[in-house]
Amino acid sequence: MTHPTAAHNLSSVDRELLNIIQTQFPLVPRPYAHIAEQLGISEEDVLSRINALKESGIVRRIGGIFDSQKMGFSSTLVALKVQNDSIDDVANAVSAYPGVTHNYQRQHEFNVWFTLVTASGQELQKTLNTIMNLPGVDKLRNLPALKLFKIGVNFDMTEE
Repeated sequence: MTHPTAAHNLSSVDRELLNIIQTQFPLVPRPYAHIAEQLGISEEDVLSRINALKESGIVRRIGGIFDSQKMGFSSTLVALKVQNDSIDDVANAVSAYPGVTHNYQRQHEFNVWFTLVTASGQELQKTLNTIMNLPGVDKLRNLPALKLFKIGVNFDMTEE
């Protein structure tokens, strides 16, 4: 199998695979075998294709999306203003927290943004206080969601 390097170089099988894992991921004991059956290829080929899609950066992660509030957790979006020479160190420290689901740099005064999920509001505040005191962090903005408008985006990969 050839490894895809960009979305426009994907085979029709890879495109259909991407559609399935975005919208119809099977909740069965062997989901990749089930997907393989749908695509008419082997389970090993499905796994190889998914690994290639991850290596190329087309797929970042495969996992469930849960409503953390309904499960009793606290969550927030956080914006940090970090000194430029500390961005990598701060981003690595933030990413080490198990409740961080996204962490990325932006071209903005607040140049490091991440989402954080914790078991309680008290734990969330404690974690934010610790992060605020990391060397190189100048400001922290806690931006909790007030209303949920959408949870995901699906891309139809069968069309060029």
